[in-house]
Amino acid sequence: MKAIIVCTSVSHGNTKRIAEVMGQVLEARVVAPEQVDIAELSACDLVGFGSGIFSMRFHPQLCEFVRSLPEGQRRRAFVFATSGLPEPRFRPYFGPFARLLEQKGFEVGDTFSCRGLDTWLPFRLIGGVSKARPNATDLEEARAFAEGLRARIGAVS
Repeated sequence: MKAIIVCTSVSHGNTKRIAEVMGQVLEARVVAPEQVDIAELSACDLVGFGSGIFSMRFHPQLCEFVRSLPEGQRRRAFVFATSGLPEPRFRPYFGPFARLLEQKGFEVGDTFSCRGLDTWLPFRLIGGVSKARPNATDLEEARAFAEGLRARIGAVS
């Protein structure tokens, strides 16, 4: 199984830490959107897409990258995020991002999220929320998530 992880991690490196753990398990390169070679992306069996959550959305850089992709990718994908707070029911962010990927032909099978230090205003005034996250438990959960992906996708490939 050939995999790649496209990750936008800009504030505290939270998402990059999660991506690197998943990348180790999946033997996948972790790259920023501007580092992706479209030919390499097309050759992968599995593509991960992840970012921190900004204003209850995936990072605009990652969204713009996905919008720029040609349609018909026909690849399995997974989505992951870090955020200071849980995904609110009144404004989900995984669903809209997964639909954007599906419009490009990706089959989004799994999602993963965990808390991450968030110092966006007004949280900055109190030193942030979800301090010391992702922690060892979060990283282990990311590892287990990736091992599950590898087992399921590897069995099908």
